Amino acid sequence: MENKSGTTPERAILVGVASGSVDPATVETHLEELELLAQTAGAEVVGHVIQRMRRINPAFFIGKGKAQQLIQQAHELDCQLLIFDDDLHPGQIKNFQQLSKRVKVIDRSALILDIFRKHARTREAKTQVELAHLQYLLPRLTRMWTHLERQMGGIGTRAGAGETQIEVDRRLIRNRIAHLKRELVRIEKERSTQTARRKTGYRVSLVGYTNAGKSTLMNAITGAEVFIEDQLFATLDTTVRKVVLDNSRELFISDTVGFIRKLPHHLVASFRSTLAEITESDLVIVVADASSDQLEDHLETIRRVLGELQATRENRLLVFNKIDRVTDPDQLQRLKNRYPEAIWVSAKHRLRIDRLLQAIADTMESRYTTARVEVDYADGKTMALVQEGVEVMQRELLEDRLRLTIRGRRERVRKILHQVQSK
Repeated sequence: MENKSGTTPERAILVGVASGSVDPATVETHLEELELLAQTAGAEVVGHVIQRMRRINPAFFIGKGKAQQLIQQAHELDCQLLIFDDDLHPGQIKNFQQLSKRVKVIDRSALILDIFRKHARTREAKTQVELAHLQYLLPRLTRMWTHLERQMGGIGTRAGAGETQIEVDRRLIRNRIAHLKRELVRIEKERSTQTARRKTGYRVSLVGYTNAGKSTLMNAITGAEVFIEDQLFATLDTTVRKVVLDNSRELFISDTVGFIRKLPHHLVASFRSTLAEITESDLVIVVADASSDQLEDHLETIRRVLGELQATRENRLLVFNKIDRVTDPDQLQRLKNRYPEAIWVSAKHRLRIDRLLQAIADTMESRYTTARVEVDYADGKTMALVQEGVEVMQRELLEDRLRLTIRGRRERVRKILHQVQSK
């Protein structure tokens, strides 16, 4: 991210708090992830600051003395940004701004929103991100009025298409929010129409922590080229591809936005229509980075977000990606002992993709059934209907009708039987 002059990236200090059961080592790990986020947004991180606290300070989050020290440190290091790993109240940000007009203070949610605005490509993604941004901004508007007026550029303040201006009051922002919600309803209806044809097919969703290699895995499975970049949230928009396993089985596989720890509530809510692809899927493939030191935390985040989306389907496959990066055999064995049901792949090098495809096929089998139907030779419409979307296993020529043995998804076969019996 470039600053207002457009010449150099903004320099940032990251701030984390160790309190309660959260120890400094855990906070440092969280700040390492926050640094990746800041770098994705375009900032240059010059340092981490961890503050031990028994309880959060209501005025400055970390206490006034520490806040003054941080501002002084930022001035000495020529930093324009303080980025907190926790969400700040509007009043806390205002108090920081009263300490310095040269240093912006933002929190994790503002940083993630900035990245999403940067990466949004489609009309749906841009609408979702703008809605989340305005919902985040609304309670902060009046208290941050002069602060926002000063920072016309840089991380956390990038203007997006259709974004309201700083001087617009709360009423106009609420009107804009209402308009965006109506627009998302229209977009969702359009998308539902476009995806209606997939509802009879087997639907698979890839989910996982951001940068776990979902898009790379999708390319390995489908052979299609999905945008890939080694940074957080490189992909926001849902991508769907068709995969043909054999003559009778095909599936639609989708890849959408990655999850992350402390994903802002407004973003989860705004992207709920996009993430509905997950809740409607027949199979959810959870993709995790086997080489990550934070694997357990990542899996817990995935479980929590899936719970928020009410994606509680039993049909799930756990896939550990990037096994080529796991150099310690003992570590790999420990993971295999802990997760014996997992499938181990390297999407980048296309290793063991065949095992994953076989596991998908086996899961599909449980959703398939076989049935016999009889159709009059003269009933061409029904003849075509009973063969649509299923595999014809056998044809028997009877005196006045044709007997077919069909195999397909239970829902599809049940629908065919109902339509034939209702004639």
